[in-house]
Amino acid sequence: MERTKTILFPEIEKVIGTLDFETITAERKIVLQPLIDFIQDKVTNKQEIRLNLICTHNSRRSHLSQVWAQTAAAHFNIKNVFCYSGGTEATALFPMVVKTLEQSGFKIKTIAAGNNPIYTIKYGENQHPIIGFSKTYDNDFNPQSEFAAILTCSQADGGCPFIAGAEKRISITFEDPKAFDNTPQQAEKYQERSLQIATEMFYVFSQIKSY
Repeated sequence: MERTKTILFPEIEKVIGTLDFETITAERKIVLQPLIDFIQDKVTNKQEIRLNLICTHNSRRSHLSQVWAQTAAAHFNIKNVFCYSGGTEATALFPMVVKTLEQSGFKIKTIAAGNNPIYTIKYGENQHPIIGFSKTYDNDFNPQSEFAAILTCSQADGGCPFIAGAEKRISITFEDPKAFDNTPQQAEKYQERSLQIATEMFYVFSQIKSY
């Protein structure tokens, strides 16, 4: 069946056009396969797909993963996908992540200021915005059962031997761009990590067969 694409902002479409699945190694595809299998099983059984992307502080990698996964699901018209993010502790969504996503075409607004600002992140004019703020993975905002817990950093992976309510636990870790904070390479490295995450999330959803 032909999949009709959700209309995304043109700037995001341009970025999607640059994503190259050939940059994903065979070893990395093995790491991504359990997530493909989880999503495919849910699609085949016509069930809702809940993904909780988790890193230590819910400030960088988990948010990038949440936003790009939700965008990839929309792009490939995979229905009933709900992406969340959380940390082993709550801090704040790091401002450079906001700037990096804006550079890729996302429209972001601050709807609450303070130590842990709340943002709306839109990827298309008619699409429900992603609500971005830092929270623990078991926060009431996130699903309490019937979800896949995707660990995006090795520290969270090691620190969370058990995640209550998770149907499946999947480790897909990324290097932390935080290492380049306050350096001349900061913007470049955040963009690099964002595009790696985008490429891998788009690869995952490109593999899903919709019935």
